[in-house]
Amino acid sequence: MTDQSTVRAGVIGAGSMGENHARVYSELQNVDLVGVADRDREVARRVAGEFGTEAVTLEGLLGQCDVVTVAVPTHVHVDVVSTCLEAGVHVLVEKPIADSLEGGRALADQARESDLVLQVGHIERFNPAVQMVHDLIDDLDVISIEAERLGPPINRTAPGNVVFDLMIHDVDIVGSLLDERPTSISAIGTADGRYATATMEYDDVVATLTASRVTQKKVRKLTVTARECLVEVDYLEQSVLIYRDSYPEYLTDDGQNRYRHESVVERPRISVSEPLRCELESFVEAARTGTEPEVTAEDGIDALETVQAIDSRIETTPREQEVNAR
Repeated sequence: MTDQSTVRAGVIGAGSMGENHARVYSELQNVDLVGVADRDREVARRVAGEFGTEAVTLEGLLGQCDVVTVAVPTHVHVDVVSTCLEAGVHVLVEKPIADSLEGGRALADQARESDLVLQVGHIERFNPAVQMVHDLIDDLDVISIEAERLGPPINRTAPGNVVFDLMIHDVDIVGSLLDERPTSISAIGTADGRYATATMEYDDVVATLTASRVTQKKVRKLTVTARECLVEVDYLEQSVLIYRDSYPEYLTDDGQNRYRHESVVERPRISVSEPLRCELESFVEAARTGTEPEVTAEDGIDALETVQAIDSRIETTPREQEVNAR
């Protein structure tokens, strides 16, 4: 591919995430969405028709693509991504990179040996508010990081474990902000896998992450406590607040003592944008130029290794323990 050539893109897996990838590819300049593949041909036809492309087989798609998104169930990531790489196609695979570390490492090796881009879909890296924190973090003496990724059940049979489905986003963000792996991990959660809290220690920082599918309010927040300031990020609003020079004081008003706490609050200007669009633009550019992607296969492997460690350390809550003992 040349810098000016049109990149031919495809989507493998036409579920809700794959459908959104198809939508964004169809909107990007110098990108041609050439097809959608899914085991359910009717679903593939519906999504393809919505975005002006064709429903095709996996083999047919790989024969006409430069780049693909793989948005299939995690347990088939290794087989599907490996097939794409064998066909000489650059791949963005949704997180987690694989269902095992061995599988993830095999894919990383295969992409490296084939000189192909393998990017992992840790989409929050492309949230403009998170990118603002990345710009700030080097100037801060960070003490702790807290993240909340909470919400109600998607449906009555919401699949998966929140550690792998939700918490992995914040595991990746914390790892990228601190540029290191945790030195120790502890965790607690419910036996059904719908709520979990993990505490991770780094060299000089403590990170506490909570993920939930049983909270009747959608929350996506990150808080960085540093000696210089407090930084609050709202992923949904794409906003950042920085609190500095906080001080308490007592006032006397009509003979009554009153307490107040004030601080200087900064609100950096952020250019709001769709993280998925930024992610796919970055992926296409990496494929077009042969440069390292923003989120590498190694980043995906690190995140997977950490969430596996968290999951292995989860002890059920006292209430769950009591129920299980009955």
